Amino acid sequence: MFETTTRADEDVLLDLLNSTPLVDGAAQDHLAGTAEARAWLRQRGGAGSSPERDAVRRIRDALQGVLRGDLPADALAPFLDGVACHPAVSERGVEWSLDVPAERVLGVKAILTWDALAKTKPGRLRPCENDECRLFLLDRSKTNRARWCSMALCGNRMKARRHYQRTHRPPAD
Repeated sequence: MFETTTRADEDVLLDLLNSTPLVDGAAQDHLAGTAEARAWLRQRGGAGSSPERDAVRRIRDALQGVLRGDLPADALAPFLDGVACHPAVSERGVEWSLDVPAERVLGVKAILTWDALAKTKPGRLRPCENDECRLFLLDRSKTNRARWCSMALCGNRMKARRHYQRTHRPPAD
């Protein structure tokens, strides 16, 4: 039913997963402050209410745990309680509408997008391989070999670190 997603759905999911970056070594949360969270949610199609912020934060935390392997996938099940999808037939074919309280729509769509990606593009949504990074990437490359959230940031740091380690090894005894 929701096994295909739009690029916009995927971008919202990735933005949600990446809403807790490390900045100068300190963890940030773009959904923690009321004004910042309201703006963040509205920019992504939400209403910006406090109940929506709280629901989206809980779902984000669970999705991050699932993708990092810290939580089983069924940790997402409680967020789908009471959710229903209804079909409607039009000239464009069958279209599905989500029946869920307004404050949960954005979060539920994120879970459905995660599920669709897991089925149609397995392994492409994953954490950055830089252990010092908390971000995620959605590998859209043909080869599915991307390793870092950003080649300019994490990729460059990791390559520089490996180069330093190779060229500054202690002499062998």
